[in-house]
Amino acid sequence: MADVRVREEPVRSATPNRKLNSSLGEPDFGSPSRDEQQLLSVPFCGSIRGGMRPGKKLTIMGIMDPEPDGFDISLTCGCDDVALEVSARFEDRQLLRNAHVSGSWGEEETAIPFFPFLAGQPFKLEIHCEHQSFRVFVDGQPLFDFYHRLRSLISIDTIQINGNLSITKLN
Repeated sequence: MADVRVREEPVRSATPNRKLNSSLGEPDFGSPSRDEQQLLSVPFCGSIRGGMRPGKKLTIMGIMDPEPDGFDISLTCGCDDVALEVSARFEDRQLLRNAHVSGSWGEEETAIPFFPFLAGQPFKLEIHCEHQSFRVFVDGQPLFDFYHRLRSLISIDTIQINGNLSITKLN
């Protein structure tokens, strides 16, 4: 499992005109304390210790807001390239994926077998880094594969989360 650390300096979001707070701790299992809730507040930005590599996994547990518009999760190389940006849009029940490499966005991917998020409900999202792709699961169900567009996986060192959700656990 990936070890996620606090990033002290402010980080620019991959998506223009978004400003994220630095707020990552190391939550324990179970219900987060008041301090941990503060550290896991959204917008959220934290470091992925050692970067990504095949076999590494990120787990995000949270609860959707009662009336969500959407949320974004980005795996980035500091403030530069975006290896994966997942954007959930509730109005049209879409889960968009893309990457921003060498100054330009690639082709957006949209196909999913089902929209897994429900307003006001908890979820568990896992991002598994494999040799050829990121494999994403929600509540234990495979949702999509996103083939790597960035060659240096180890340079993927930051996770950013923004939108209408609360994070209850991240590791």
